[in-house]
Amino acid sequence: MKRRYLTVFLLLPPLSLLAEPVTLEPVTVTSTRMERPLADIPAAVTVVNADSNLRGQTRLQLDESLNRVPGLYLQNRYNFAQGLRLSSRGFGSRAPFGVRGLHLNVDGFPETLPDGQSQLDSIDLFAVERLTVLRGPSSLFYGNATGGVVDITTQSGKTRSDAASVSMIGGSHGLTQANVQTRGRHGPGHHALSLTALDYRGFREQSEVRKYQFTGQAGWDLADTRSMTLFLTAMDTPVAQDPGGLTRQQAHQDRRQASSFATRLDAGQQVDQQRLGLHYRDEAFANGLLNARAFVSQRDFRQQLPFPGSSLIDYQRRFYGARLDYTLPFTILARPHRLLLGVDLDRQEDDRGRRAVSATGNITAVTADEDQHASAKGVFLQLDSHLSDHLMFTVGGRADRLRMTIDDALLTDGNDSGRREFEENSYSAGLSWQVSPAHTLYTTISSAFESPTFTELANPSGSGGFNPALEPQTALNREVGARGTLGERLFYEAALFRVDVEDEITPYQIDGRTFYQNAGKTRRDGLELGLEHATTDRLTLSLSWTWSDFRFQEFFDTQQNVDVSGNRLPGIPQHQLFAQVDWQAESGLFASVESILGSHRYAENTNRTRVGSQVLVNLRGGKAWKLNQQTLTLFAGINNLLDRDYYSNLRINANSDRPVENRGYFEPGPGTTYYSGITLDW
Repeated sequence: MKRRYLTVFLLLPPLSLLAEPVTLEPVTVTSTRMERPLADIPAAVTVVNADSNLRGQTRLQLDESLNRVPGLYLQNRYNFAQGLRLSSRGFGSRAPFGVRGLHLNVDGFPETLPDGQSQLDSIDLFAVERLTVLRGPSSLFYGNATGGVVDITTQSGKTRSDAASVSMIGGSHGLTQANVQTRGRHGPGHHALSLTALDYRGFREQSEVRKYQFTGQAGWDLADTRSMTLFLTAMDTPVAQDPGGLTRQQAHQDRRQASSFATRLDAGQQVDQQRLGLHYRDEAFANGLLNARAFVSQRDFRQQLPFPGSSLIDYQRRFYGARLDYTLPFTILARPHRLLLGVDLDRQEDDRGRRAVSATGNITAVTADEDQHASAKGVFLQLDSHLSDHLMFTVGGRADRLRMTIDDALLTDGNDSGRREFEENSYSAGLSWQVSPAHTLYTTISSAFESPTFTELANPSGSGGFNPALEPQTALNREVGARGTLGERLFYEAALFRVDVEDEITPYQIDGRTFYQNAGKTRRDGLELGLEHATTDRLTLSLSWTWSDFRFQEFFDTQQNVDVSGNRLPGIPQHQLFAQVDWQAESGLFASVESILGSHRYAENTNRTRVGSQVLVNLRGGKAWKLNQQTLTLFAGINNLLDRDYYSNLRINANSDRPVENRGYFEPGPGTTYYSGITLDW
């Protein structure tokens, strides 16, 4: 029988047991730095079993696993040059590419840079085992993030005998993908290796991607309580084209077209990245648990943006750092407590250049040649105290210091060197009350900060250096929630929250290039609900719903010269709904149908451009056969079954110096697409 992770808070037992009274298995969560039972966490935390949720999927992007998580909103699945845009409670929705506002970890190592930028392109979905999502301000745990944490764990061979698999997937618009894996344990050692190749022409013109990924780890048990694990990831993306954004009229005329300059300039990027990490774990260090991590990564990057001007970018990046945390359990007055102490040290070094490109694609000038350095230091502590057998109090704090410098080597237009320093403190306090073995209530209050990135600090005056007017945004989150079981078959989660943000960082564009300014105040009120019903031993129904009322409280948009106070934050629908029916038989047959609904949203701060609601229905199924020691699985799927026109991404506040009808907000998604695949496990 398969083991299911409830996409809300709970690890479900095997479905065959659901006819009997349910006893929930304990779930240990590590994304909060302190390893502790899920029931003790006064926050909205979702654990997703990637393997079961990705079964029969194309594994193109993380949205295939995370669409079911309430409070998350994902866009940009099909533009690999810009990357998947992931937002939590509205944080991250402003990002023109990549991930902002959330802290991203893979196997405990950060994919988020000291300045707050994150990239998802190096994550091999065939290697992912589990995803843990913490929603809400998270600076206490990792610093410099107001939206939450996405913690990804890849497959290991710690608990497996020798195993291997081969997978092939093909589909519409030239999709070809292959993966080979091996993993296992030999005495005190274990290993896991995954190699993936992707070739995809894409739905729109100028959207081809070719990418190769390697994910590997090797570990050793040094003693009963001590272990060492070495991690290596590598990615080579020789082609990732960017079709650009279309105006509404262009999208209605031809949804498959690219913007004129995207094809003329051959917009896109080439990326090469490697990361090496080492994790030492001691479960009996001074009567507590010690985790020590060190890592170094290298990234070579070149990108032509889909417009002429200062739009050809390249950089060579080194990113390295260390993590140290220690958890000490102790007892006072016959009550158990846990104390977490930790320190984070990160360093980012970019050798960055920028060139001006004419409308015909010729390089006309060097516009930037500089070294960008960011150093981040953070210290934190957290205390869990069991006030009674059923009531736990959590309190914590963190101090962060971020230093960002630019050393300008292009002095013909003046010296644009500069420095910015930010010192921020964050705190959190919460109560978790286990009302009964089946129900937990919690409440929490927490603060967070998010600094501008190097990209966001670009000076719109054209003088280079840092924008002196742009400040970090700070957030205060208040939240109440519940999780548990109703009866023997219905599992639930619910969270009600309010987040007040000062100096929200919001984008605008001049001549195609994005700059940023601070909004005065914004407020996010929201409700997140998740349900999963084990209707029979073979049939499971899942539902998640998010209501989001995110608005500017006080903000005069100087770029548009209009007061937008009271307007909705752009890019986020007020209602999101995910529904899934999942079935599997003892014979190996399985099928799943899912529906994703989003209500209307707006493309800019002024709320002048309303983008209608959209509904996507996806269907997949397959069959697995046992062949001696092997398992052969054939599967197929149809995405956008109803062939609806929709936008897979909105470029928020794009081209804000143009008339509204000429702004390239829209990136259309494909109509009905088909795929099939085969996997052999042994």
